[in-house]
Amino acid sequence: MPTYVYEARDAEGKLLKGTMQADNQRMVINKLREQKCTITNITEKTTGVAQADLMSWLRKLKRVNEQSLVVFSRQFATMINAGLAMVRCLDILAEQAEDKKLQEVLISVRRDVEGGSTLSAALGKFPDIFSTLYVSMVKAGEMGGVLDEVLDRLAGFMEKDFGLKKKVKSAMTYPAVILFMALGIVFFLVTYILPTFVSLFEGMQLTLPLPTKILITFTKGARDLRIVVPVFIVLGIGGFSLSQYVKSPVGKKQFDLLKLSVPVFGLLTKKVAISRFCRTLGTLLSSGVPIMQALEIVGRASGNEIVALTVTKIRDSIREGESIAVPMGESRLFPPMVTQMVGVGEETGNLDAMLAKISDFYDTEVEYLLASLTSLLEPIMIVAMGGIVGFIVIAVFLPLYQLIGQLG
Repeated sequence: MPTYVYEARDAEGKLLKGTMQADNQRMVINKLREQKCTITNITEKTTGVAQADLMSWLRKLKRVNEQSLVVFSRQFATMINAGLAMVRCLDILAEQAEDKKLQEVLISVRRDVEGGSTLSAALGKFPDIFSTLYVSMVKAGEMGGVLDEVLDRLAGFMEKDFGLKKKVKSAMTYPAVILFMALGIVFFLVTYILPTFVSLFEGMQLTLPLPTKILITFTKGARDLRIVVPVFIVLGIGGFSLSQYVKSPVGKKQFDLLKLSVPVFGLLTKKVAISRFCRTLGTLLSSGVPIMQALEIVGRASGNEIVALTVTKIRDSIREGESIAVPMGESRLFPPMVTQMVGVGEETGNLDAMLAKISDFYDTEVEYLLASLTSLLEPIMIVAMGGIVGFIVIAVFLPLYQLIGQLG
C-alpha cells in the first residue's frame, strides 16, 4: 500500500504535516476532508531518491489530455457561475481530476490563489498545460468580471479545436495502417520468402530477365548488414540534420510554406490554418481581449510561420490606422470570401461573430476534404500495393517460364 505525504490546515488554520497509507490519493483526500482539513500539498512517498527523480521526470514528459482540460474548464465555469468561491472550486476540481498531472497542477494553482495570486498568474506558471491563449482569456475574464463566461467560451473553443484535430488524425489513420501493413508484407517477402527463389535462380543456367535481376539485387542488399547498417546510419544522420534545419527560423518558414503549397494536402493544411486563425481570434475578441494583444496571441498560437508573418502584417496595418481585411487579402493565404466577410464584420462592429461563422464554414470544408482525400488515397494505395506485388510475381515467375520452355 503506498504512503502519501500531506500538508494541510485544520479548521483553525493550523498547519498539519504527516503521512498516511491508502490505496490511492483520493482516499487520503477524503479522509482529510472528513477531519475538516484544507489540503495544501499531497504527494506519494517514494522508496528512494532515484525513484523520485524518475517519477518526476516521467511526470514532466507526460502531457495533460486535451479532453481533461475541456472538462475542467466547463466544470470550473459552472461552479463560478453558481457562486462558489474560487479556492473551493479549485479544491473540488483537484479532488475529482482523473489526470494525475492535472491534479498536481490544480493543487499548486489553488495554493497560489489562496496566497493572494490571481488565477491567470497561477495558471501562467504552467505554460506546457495552459497556453498563452488560455491564460490571456482568463486574465481578460478576471478584469471584466466575466470569468465564468470566458471559461465557458474556452471550453467550447477547445472542444471544436480538439474535434478538428481528431478528425484529421482519424482520416489519416486508415491510410497509415494500410501503408504499414504493406511495408511489413514486402519486408517479410524480401527477407524470408524470396531468398529461397534467389538461390534457386542462381543455380540455373539461365539468362535472367531484368525484373529478376533487380529483385535479386534488392533481396541480397536487404539481407547484407554491410549495406543495411550504412544505409540506416545515412538515413539517421539525414533525418536528424533535416529536423535541426526545420527548427531553424529559415528552415521552419520554408517547411511551413511547403506544407501550404503541396498538392491536395496543402489545401487541407490551409483550410485548417484559416479555421483555427478565425476561431482563435474570434474567441479572444469576444472575451474582451484587446485586438492588438489578441493578434499577438494568435500569431504565437498559429504554429505556422507563414500565418504568423501574415498576422504581423495585420498588426502593423492596424497600428497605422488601416483595416484587418486589406493585409489579409494581400497575403494570398486567405480567400476573397474570408477577407470580404472580415471587412463586413469590421464595418458592422460584429467581427467576433463573423469570425466564428467563418471558422464553422471551414470546419465543414475540412470534413468534406478529408472524406474525399480518404476515398482518393484508398485506390492509390491499393494500386501501389498491387504494383509492388505484381512486380515480385513477374520477377519470380519469368525464370520459371524460361526453365519450363527449355525442359519442353
